[in-house]
Amino acid sequence: MSRDLQTFLSKPADAARRTGPLDHIVLSSRVRLARNVQGFAFPGWAKKSERIRALEVIRSAVDHLPAMTEGFSESMDNLTGIDKQILVERHLISREHAAKGAGSGMVVDRAETLSVMVNEEDHLRMQSLRPGLQLKEAWRAIDELDTALETRLPFAFSPEYGYLTACPTNVGTGIRVSAMLHLPGLVLAELVNQIIQSVNKLGLAVRGLYGEGTEALGNIFQVSNQMTLGETEVEIVERLSKVVHQMIEHELNARQKLLEEKPKVLHNHIGRAFGVLSNAYSISSKEAMNLLSLVRLGHDLNMFPGVPRAVFDELQLITQPAHLQRVHAGKLGAEERDVLRSDLLRERLKDVARPVAAQLTPPASDASRPSGAE
Repeated sequence: MSRDLQTFLSKPADAARRTGPLDHIVLSSRVRLARNVQGFAFPGWAKKSERIRALEVIRSAVDHLPAMTEGFSESMDNLTGIDKQILVERHLISREHAAKGAGSGMVVDRAETLSVMVNEEDHLRMQSLRPGLQLKEAWRAIDELDTALETRLPFAFSPEYGYLTACPTNVGTGIRVSAMLHLPGLVLAELVNQIIQSVNKLGLAVRGLYGEGTEALGNIFQVSNQMTLGETEVEIVERLSKVVHQMIEHELNARQKLLEEKPKVLHNHIGRAFGVLSNAYSISSKEAMNLLSLVRLGHDLNMFPGVPRAVFDELQLITQPAHLQRVHAGKLGAEERDVLRSDLLRERLKDVARPVAAQLTPPASDASRPSGAE
Protein backbone atom coordinates (compact mmCIF):
# COMPACT_ATOMS: atom_id res chain seq x y z
CA MET A 1 0.00 0.00 0.00
CA SER A 2 1.25 3.45 -0.94
CA ARG A 3 1.49 5.96 1.94
CA ASP A 4 1.98 9.19 -0.01
CA LEU A 5 -1.12 10.44 -1.78
CA GLN A 6 0.65 12.95 -4.00
CA THR A 7 3.06 10.42 -5.48
CA PHE A 8 0.26 7.86 -5.73
CA LEU A 9 -2.31 9.87 -7.66
CA SER A 10 -1.96 10.08 -11.43
CA LYS A 11 -0.76 13.37 -12.84
CA PRO A 12 -3.59 15.67 -13.99
CA ALA A 13 -2.37 15.40 -17.60
CA ASP A 14 -2.65 11.61 -17.46
CA ALA A 15 -6.08 11.77 -15.80
CA ALA A 16 -7.28 14.14 -18.55
CA ARG A 17 -6.20 11.69 -21.27
CA ARG A 18 -8.46 8.88 -20.05
CA THR A 19 -11.11 8.19 -22.66
CA GLY A 20 -14.34 6.26 -22.93
CA PRO A 21 -17.44 5.85 -25.13
CA LEU A 22 -19.30 9.10 -25.86
CA ASP A 23 -16.93 11.02 -23.56
CA HIS A 24 -17.47 14.25 -25.47
CA ILE A 25 -20.71 14.46 -23.47
CA VAL A 26 -20.52 11.79 -20.75
CA LEU A 27 -17.48 12.68 -18.65
CA SER A 28 -17.71 9.68 -16.35
CA SER A 29 -19.85 6.80 -15.13
CA ARG A 30 -20.08 5.78 -11.48
CA VAL A 31 -21.75 2.98 -9.54
CA ARG A 32 -21.72 3.22 -5.75
CA LEU A 33 -22.82 0.63 -3.17
CA ALA A 34 -23.72 1.37 0.45
CA ARG A 35 -23.04 -1.41 2.96
CA ASN A 36 -22.93 -1.80 6.74
CA VAL A 37 -21.32 -4.41 8.95
CA GLN A 38 -23.13 -6.44 11.57
CA GLY A 39 -22.09 -5.78 15.16
CA PHE A 40 -21.23 -2.10 14.69
CA ALA A 41 -23.52 0.90 15.14
CA PHE A 42 -24.05 3.09 12.07
CA PRO A 43 -21.28 5.75 11.92
CA GLY A 44 -23.66 8.60 12.74
CA TRP A 45 -24.74 6.87 15.97
CA ALA A 46 -21.42 5.32 16.99
CA LYS A 47 -19.08 6.72 19.62
CA LYS A 48 -15.60 7.74 18.47
CA SER A 49 -14.03 4.62 19.97
CA GLU A 50 -16.58 2.44 18.12
CA ARG A 51 -15.87 4.18 14.82
CA ILE A 52 -12.13 3.70 15.27
CA ARG A 53 -12.62 -0.02 15.98
CA ALA A 54 -14.93 -0.40 12.99
CA LEU A 55 -12.40 1.39 10.78
CA GLU A 56 -9.63 -1.00 11.84
CA VAL A 57 -11.71 -4.07 11.00
CA ILE A 58 -13.23 -2.78 7.75
CA ARG A 59 -10.13 -1.10 6.33
CA SER A 60 -8.03 -4.21 6.96
CA ALA A 61 -10.56 -6.30 5.02
CA VAL A 62 -10.57 -3.82 2.12
CA ASP A 63 -6.76 -3.46 2.08
CA HIS A 64 -6.34 -7.23 1.64
CA LEU A 65 -8.61 -7.49 -1.38
CA PRO A 66 -6.63 -8.48 -4.52
CA ALA A 67 -7.98 -5.38 -6.35
CA MET A 68 -6.48 -3.09 -3.69
CA THR A 69 -3.02 -4.61 -3.15
CA GLU A 70 -1.21 -1.75 -4.91
CA GLY A 71 -3.65 0.92 -3.80
CA PHE A 72 -3.62 3.83 -1.36
CA SER A 73 -5.12 3.44 2.10
CA GLU A 74 -5.30 6.02 4.87
CA SER A 75 -7.26 7.30 7.86
CA MET A 76 -8.94 10.62 7.22
CA ASP A 77 -7.24 12.24 10.22
CA ASN A 78 -3.84 11.58 8.60
CA LEU A 79 -4.73 13.46 5.41
CA THR A 80 -4.27 17.21 5.05
CA GLY A 81 -7.16 19.48 4.14
CA ILE A 82 -5.68 19.94 0.66
CA ASP A 83 -5.28 16.17 0.19
CA LYS A 84 -8.93 15.65 1.06
CA GLN A 85 -10.08 18.39 -1.28
CA ILE A 86 -7.96 16.97 -4.13
CA LEU A 87 -9.73 13.63 -3.62
CA VAL A 88 -13.07 15.46 -3.82
CA GLU A 89 -12.02 17.27 -7.00
CA ARG A 90 -11.08 13.89 -8.48
CA HIS A 91 -14.48 12.51 -7.36
CA LEU A 92 -12.73 9.76 -5.35
CA ILE A 93 -14.45 10.76 -2.09
CA SER A 94 -17.53 12.83 -1.25
CA ARG A 95 -17.49 16.33 0.21
CA GLU A 96 -19.08 14.86 3.34
CA HIS A 97 -16.28 12.33 3.73
CA ALA A 98 -13.66 15.06 3.34
CA ALA A 99 -15.02 16.60 6.55
CA LYS A 100 -14.38 13.38 8.51
CA GLY A 101 -11.47 12.81 10.89
CA ALA A 102 -10.50 10.03 13.30
CA GLY A 103 -12.58 6.91 12.84
CA SER A 104 -13.01 7.32 9.08
CA GLY A 105 -10.76 6.26 6.21
CA MET A 106 -10.49 5.63 2.49
CA VAL A 107 -8.90 3.17 0.06
CA VAL A 108 -8.29 3.73 -3.67
CA ASP A 109 -6.99 1.16 -6.15
CA ARG A 110 -3.91 1.72 -8.32
CA ALA A 111 -5.92 2.59 -11.43
CA GLU A 112 -8.11 5.08 -9.51
CA THR A 113 -11.22 3.26 -10.77
CA LEU A 114 -12.25 1.77 -7.41
CA SER A 115 -12.70 3.84 -4.28
CA VAL A 116 -13.91 2.83 -0.83
CA MET A 117 -14.97 5.30 1.87
CA VAL A 118 -15.06 3.81 5.37
CA ASN A 119 -17.41 5.34 7.94
CA GLU A 120 -18.95 8.03 5.80
CA GLU A 121 -22.74 7.89 6.31
CA ASP A 122 -22.52 4.09 6.14
CA HIS A 123 -19.67 1.81 7.15
CA LEU A 124 -18.84 1.29 3.50
CA ARG A 125 -19.42 3.46 0.45
CA MET A 126 -17.78 1.58 -2.42
CA GLN A 127 -17.68 3.10 -5.88
CA SER A 128 -16.45 2.22 -9.34
CA LEU A 129 -15.52 5.03 -11.75
CA ARG A 130 -15.07 4.80 -15.52
CA PRO A 131 -14.49 7.48 -18.19
CA GLY A 132 -17.30 8.03 -20.69
CA LEU A 133 -20.52 6.01 -20.74
CA GLN A 134 -19.55 2.71 -19.10
CA LEU A 135 -22.27 2.12 -16.53
CA LYS A 136 -22.42 -1.63 -17.10
CA GLU A 137 -18.63 -1.95 -16.83
CA ALA A 138 -18.66 0.11 -13.64
CA TRP A 139 -21.42 -2.09 -12.22
CA ARG A 140 -19.55 -5.31 -12.99
CA ALA A 141 -16.37 -4.00 -11.33
CA ILE A 142 -18.07 -2.89 -8.11
CA ASP A 143 -20.17 -6.08 -8.00
CA GLU A 144 -16.96 -8.12 -8.02
CA LEU A 145 -15.47 -6.00 -5.24
CA ASP A 146 -18.68 -6.26 -3.20
CA THR A 147 -18.80 -10.05 -3.61
CA ALA A 148 -15.15 -10.41 -2.55
CA LEU A 149 -15.64 -8.17 0.48
CA GLU A 150 -18.78 -10.00 1.59
CA THR A 151 -16.68 -13.12 2.15
CA ARG A 152 -14.58 -11.14 4.65
CA LEU A 153 -17.22 -9.00 6.40
CA PRO A 154 -20.73 -9.90 7.66
CA PHE A 155 -22.92 -7.29 5.94
CA ALA A 156 -26.11 -6.11 7.63
CA PHE A 157 -28.84 -7.70 5.50
CA SER A 158 -32.57 -8.30 5.91
CA PRO A 159 -34.36 -10.99 3.87
CA GLU A 160 -37.34 -8.62 3.70
CA TYR A 161 -35.65 -5.27 3.02
CA GLY A 162 -32.25 -6.16 1.58
CA TYR A 163 -29.05 -4.35 2.62
CA LEU A 164 -29.61 -2.10 5.64
CA THR A 165 -28.34 1.47 5.41
CA ALA A 166 -28.20 4.62 7.53
CA CYS A 167 -30.53 6.47 5.16
CA PRO A 168 -33.85 4.77 4.23
CA THR A 169 -33.52 5.86 0.57
CA ASN A 170 -30.52 3.52 0.21
CA VAL A 171 -32.17 0.42 1.73
CA GLY A 172 -32.50 -2.58 -0.57
CA THR A 173 -29.79 -2.84 -3.16
CA GLY A 174 -27.87 0.11 -1.67
CA ILE A 175 -26.92 1.10 -5.21
CA ARG A 176 -26.49 4.59 -6.62
CA VAL A 177 -25.83 4.67 -10.37
CA SER A 178 -24.80 7.99 -11.89
CA ALA A 179 -23.33 9.60 -14.98
CA MET A 180 -21.65 13.00 -15.24
CA LEU A 181 -22.78 14.86 -18.36
CA HIS A 182 -21.48 17.99 -20.05
CA LEU A 183 -24.57 19.79 -21.39
CA PRO A 184 -23.59 23.28 -22.64
CA GLY A 185 -25.85 22.99 -25.72
CA LEU A 186 -28.97 22.49 -23.61
CA VAL A 187 -27.94 25.32 -21.28
CA LEU A 188 -27.29 27.77 -24.14
CA ALA A 189 -30.56 26.75 -25.82
CA GLU A 190 -32.36 27.29 -22.48
CA LEU A 191 -33.73 23.76 -22.58
CA VAL A 192 -31.85 22.20 -19.66
CA ASN A 193 -34.52 22.88 -17.01
CA GLN A 194 -37.13 21.23 -19.21
CA ILE A 195 -34.92 18.15 -19.57
CA ILE A 196 -34.22 18.04 -15.83
CA GLN A 197 -37.95 18.14 -15.05
CA SER A 198 -38.59 15.28 -17.49
CA VAL A 199 -35.80 13.22 -15.90
CA ASN A 200 -37.14 13.92 -12.40
CA LYS A 201 -40.56 12.60 -13.44
CA LEU A 202 -38.86 9.30 -14.30
CA GLY A 203 -37.73 8.95 -10.70
CA LEU A 204 -34.15 10.07 -11.35
CA ALA A 205 -32.25 12.93 -9.75
CA VAL A 206 -30.16 15.59 -11.51
CA ARG A 207 -27.53 17.30 -9.38
CA GLY A 208 -24.46 19.49 -9.74
CA LEU A 209 -20.77 18.74 -10.18
CA TYR A 210 -20.18 17.35 -6.69
CA GLY A 211 -23.56 15.70 -6.12
CA GLU A 212 -26.41 16.59 -3.82
CA GLY A 213 -26.71 20.25 -2.91
CA THR A 214 -24.11 21.49 -5.40
CA GLU A 215 -24.48 23.66 -8.48
CA ALA A 216 -23.85 22.65 -12.08
CA LEU A 217 -20.47 24.31 -12.52
CA GLY A 218 -19.11 24.18 -16.04
CA ASN A 219 -22.51 23.02 -17.37
CA ILE A 220 -21.81 19.63 -15.79
CA PHE A 221 -24.78 17.70 -14.42
CA GLN A 222 -24.92 14.42 -12.53
CA VAL A 223 -27.93 12.18 -13.21
CA SER A 224 -28.61 9.25 -10.85
CA ASN A 225 -31.28 6.91 -9.54
CA GLN A 226 -33.18 7.97 -6.41
CA MET A 227 -34.71 4.70 -5.20
CA THR A 228 -32.80 1.52 -4.41
CA LEU A 229 -35.70 -0.70 -3.34
CA GLY A 230 -38.02 -2.62 -5.66
CA GLU A 231 -35.66 -2.98 -8.65
CA THR A 232 -32.62 -5.17 -9.19
CA GLU A 233 -29.22 -3.59 -9.67
CA VAL A 234 -29.19 -4.62 -13.34
CA GLU A 235 -32.61 -3.03 -13.90
CA ILE A 236 -31.46 0.23 -12.31
CA VAL A 237 -28.29 0.31 -14.43
CA GLU A 238 -30.29 -0.42 -17.59
CA ARG A 239 -32.90 2.24 -16.84
CA LEU A 240 -30.31 4.91 -16.18
CA SER A 241 -28.38 3.93 -19.33
CA LYS A 242 -31.49 4.48 -21.46
CA VAL A 243 -32.15 7.90 -19.91
CA VAL A 244 -28.53 8.97 -20.37
CA HIS A 245 -28.69 8.00 -24.04
CA GLN A 246 -31.81 10.15 -24.41
CA MET A 247 -30.06 13.09 -22.70
CA ILE A 248 -27.09 12.70 -25.05
CA GLU A 249 -29.46 12.83 -28.02
CA HIS A 250 -31.11 15.98 -26.65
CA GLU A 251 -27.71 17.63 -26.16
CA LEU A 252 -26.58 16.76 -29.70
CA ASN A 253 -29.85 18.08 -31.11
CA ALA A 254 -29.48 21.31 -29.12
CA ARG A 255 -25.96 21.80 -30.48
CA GLN A 256 -27.13 21.12 -34.02
CA LYS A 257 -30.00 23.58 -33.68
CA LEU A 258 -27.67 26.29 -32.34
CA LEU A 259 -25.30 25.65 -35.26
CA GLU A 260 -28.11 25.99 -37.79
CA GLU A 261 -30.10 28.84 -36.27
CA LYS A 262 -27.64 30.90 -34.18
CA PRO A 263 -24.09 30.16 -35.39
CA LYS A 264 -22.83 33.70 -34.74
CA VAL A 265 -24.23 33.74 -31.23
CA LEU A 266 -22.66 30.35 -30.51
CA HIS A 267 -19.31 31.41 -31.92
CA ASN A 268 -19.50 34.63 -29.90
CA HIS A 269 -19.98 32.72 -26.64
CA ILE A 270 -17.01 30.44 -27.38
CA GLY A 271 -14.78 33.23 -28.73
CA ARG A 272 -15.41 35.44 -25.71
CA ALA A 273 -14.75 32.53 -23.35
CA PHE A 274 -11.42 31.81 -25.02
CA GLY A 275 -10.56 35.51 -24.99
CA VAL A 276 -11.11 35.85 -21.24
CA LEU A 277 -9.32 32.60 -20.38
CA SER A 278 -6.26 33.46 -22.46
CA ASN A 279 -6.01 37.10 -21.39
CA ALA A 280 -7.39 37.52 -17.86
CA TYR A 281 -5.10 38.48 -14.97
CA SER A 282 -7.49 37.30 -12.25
CA ILE A 283 -10.18 34.65 -12.55
CA SER A 284 -12.23 32.67 -10.02
CA SER A 285 -12.59 28.91 -10.05
CA LYS A 286 -16.30 29.19 -10.88
CA GLU A 287 -15.74 31.54 -13.83
CA ALA A 288 -12.88 29.43 -15.14
CA MET A 289 -15.02 26.26 -15.02
CA ASN A 290 -17.90 27.91 -16.86
CA LEU A 291 -15.65 29.41 -19.55
CA LEU A 292 -13.66 26.19 -20.01
CA SER A 293 -17.00 24.45 -20.57
CA LEU A 294 -17.67 26.72 -23.55
CA VAL A 295 -14.16 26.22 -24.92
CA ARG A 296 -14.60 22.45 -24.59
CA LEU A 297 -17.83 22.79 -26.57
CA GLY A 298 -15.85 24.71 -29.18
CA HIS A 299 -13.42 21.81 -29.39
CA ASP A 300 -16.29 19.36 -29.93
CA LEU A 301 -17.50 21.58 -32.78
CA ASN A 302 -14.08 21.53 -34.48
CA MET A 303 -13.28 25.15 -33.66
CA PHE A 304 -9.81 24.32 -32.31
CA PRO A 305 -8.32 22.12 -35.06
CA GLY A 306 -5.26 20.17 -33.99
CA VAL A 307 -5.76 20.81 -30.25
CA PRO A 308 -6.45 17.65 -28.17
CA ARG A 309 -9.48 17.82 -25.90
CA ALA A 310 -7.22 16.69 -23.04
CA VAL A 311 -5.69 20.20 -23.04
CA PHE A 312 -9.02 21.67 -21.89
CA ASP A 313 -9.92 18.74 -19.64
CA GLU A 314 -6.62 19.07 -17.79
CA LEU A 315 -7.21 22.79 -17.30
CA GLN A 316 -10.61 22.06 -15.76
CA LEU A 317 -8.84 19.90 -13.17
CA ILE A 318 -5.69 21.89 -12.37
CA THR A 319 -7.50 25.22 -12.03
CA GLN A 320 -9.67 23.90 -9.19
CA PRO A 321 -8.68 25.29 -5.76
CA ALA A 322 -6.92 22.31 -4.15
CA HIS A 323 -5.02 21.27 -7.30
CA LEU A 324 -3.88 24.86 -7.77
CA GLN A 325 -2.84 25.16 -4.14
CA ARG A 326 -0.90 21.89 -4.25
CA VAL A 327 1.33 23.23 -7.04
CA HIS A 328 1.98 26.43 -5.09
CA ALA A 329 2.87 25.02 -1.66
CA GLY A 330 1.42 26.86 1.28
CA LYS A 331 -2.02 28.22 2.04
CA LEU A 332 -3.30 30.73 -0.51
CA GLY A 333 -6.12 33.21 -0.16
CA ALA A 334 -8.91 33.37 -2.73
CA GLU A 335 -7.45 36.45 -4.45
CA GLU A 336 -4.00 34.84 -4.67
CA ARG A 337 -5.54 31.72 -6.20
CA ASP A 338 -7.45 33.82 -8.74
CA VAL A 339 -4.23 35.50 -9.89
CA LEU A 340 -2.27 32.23 -10.05
CA ARG A 341 -5.14 30.56 -11.90
CA SER A 342 -5.14 33.28 -14.55
CA ASP A 343 -1.33 33.05 -14.88
CA LEU A 344 -1.65 29.29 -15.43
CA LEU A 345 -4.40 29.68 -18.02
CA ARG A 346 -2.55 32.35 -19.99
CA GLU A 347 0.60 30.22 -20.03
CA ARG A 348 -1.18 27.02 -21.11
CA LEU A 349 -3.28 28.72 -23.78
CA LYS A 350 -0.62 30.99 -25.28
CA ASP A 351 0.11 28.57 -28.14
CA VAL A 352 -3.55 27.68 -28.78
CA ALA A 353 -4.90 29.58 -31.77
CA ARG A 354 -8.17 31.41 -31.31
CA PRO A 355 -11.32 29.51 -32.35
CA VAL A 356 -11.93 29.31 -36.09
CA ALA A 357 -15.47 30.21 -37.12
CA ALA A 358 -15.10 28.52 -40.51
CA GLN A 359 -14.71 25.17 -38.73
CA LEU A 360 -18.05 25.57 -36.98
CA THR A 361 -19.57 22.30 -38.16
CA PRO A 362 -21.14 19.43 -36.23
CA PRO A 363 -18.95 16.38 -35.49
CA ALA A 364 -18.68 14.32 -38.66
CA SER A 365 -18.39 10.90 -37.06
CA ASP A 366 -21.49 8.81 -36.47
CA ALA A 367 -19.68 7.57 -33.35
CA SER A 368 -20.50 10.86 -31.69
CA ARG A 369 -24.15 9.87 -31.51
CA PRO A 370 -25.58 7.16 -29.25
CA SER A 371 -26.70 3.99 -31.00
CA GLY A 372 -29.40 2.88 -28.61
CA ALA A 373 -29.30 1.49 -25.10
CA GLU A 374 -25.91 0.61 -23.72
